[in-house]
Amino acid sequence: MAAIVDPLEARLLPSDQVRIALVVPVTGVLGLMGPCAINCALMAAEEVNARGGVLGRTLELVLVDGGRPAGEVAAEVAGLVAADAVQAVAGAHASDVRLAVVAAIAGRVPFVYAPPYEGGGQAPGVYFLGETPDRQFGPGISWLAGTGRARRWYLMGNDYIWPRLAHARARRKLRDAGATVVGESLVRHGQAVRELGRVADARPDAILLTLIGSDLVAFNRAYAAAGLKAVRLCGALEEHGLLGIGGDATGLLYASMGYFRGLPTEAGVRFAQRYTARFGPEAPMLNAHGHGCYEAIAMLAALVARASSLAVPALDAVSDGTTIASARGTLTLRNRQVRHLVHLGRADGLQFFLEKPFQ
Repeated sequence: MAAIVDPLEARLLPSDQVRIALVVPVTGVLGLMGPCAINCALMAAEEVNARGGVLGRTLELVLVDGGRPAGEVAAEVAGLVAADAVQAVAGAHASDVRLAVVAAIAGRVPFVYAPPYEGGGQAPGVYFLGETPDRQFGPGISWLAGTGRARRWYLMGNDYIWPRLAHARARRKLRDAGATVVGESLVRHGQAVRELGRVADARPDAILLTLIGSDLVAFNRAYAAAGLKAVRLCGALEEHGLLGIGGDATGLLYASMGYFRGLPTEAGVRFAQRYTARFGPEAPMLNAHGHGCYEAIAMLAALVARASSLAVPALDAVSDGTTIASARGTLTLRNRQVRHLVHLGRADGLQFFLEKPFQ
């Protein structure tokens, strides 16, 4: 088994176990991702421990709320590292939090970051499992601009690093596809719905949505209530978000992610069965952000086992070729990143119908 430890307890009670700071939002705009992410990370740690742990020691998770302001999260993680209360970091949270954490820990411990991100950000001991914008949005943009004849696009996101850089890459992809950007909005958390009129006035055929969490839910609910009919392509919409929207039957709402709960592969089905067996049929629904935390813990364990060390230089030296198995299949690090299939899911009621995978 594995335990979830409070940060204060981790500082006060030394442990012979390998402790990993699990940085996931449990409050704030992304708070809805927390329950599944914690479950998936815990399941990964339990599976590692059942195989004997790493370095002859079991894993223990120290929960850090990644939904707070970036500086606050980074300060807490840095304090845990300085006190040797954690020996590694894993998480799924916003990119501004990631940048602050990377700067604060300064390569002293490894950090595996799970969700889609804006690219770049290479640093010692930092490993990325999510898609960059070209990988995440490029194929979907080309497909929708072609088969869907979506020629006029509006770019709508929260105002921080991931949406800003994702939009910059999307503009190039749209230009290459012969499409036009007719407007853009980058908004503070809680302000997305106020842009609805501006979006409608631009008369887009499609909207690229890089809103996150509760902002993405609120905008999609308002958009549907207004009876508007543009195609929407989301970069952070997963099963909990779709449930929060109330589902969608228009056939116009899409998400581009590396994992969906209904992934119809042997690996995907087995993972869902293990999750249900561990947490019960009423557990928070599996989704990409939660599953990413499973991968992050598993990848950390694989790196440490391969290097026979927790030291960042030793981990970096063996990172290329380090492999894990997850619901997505086999994932292998190359240049501290993972390249894998991206799936385009169309909302169909309260679930996603997977249109097609992209290389």
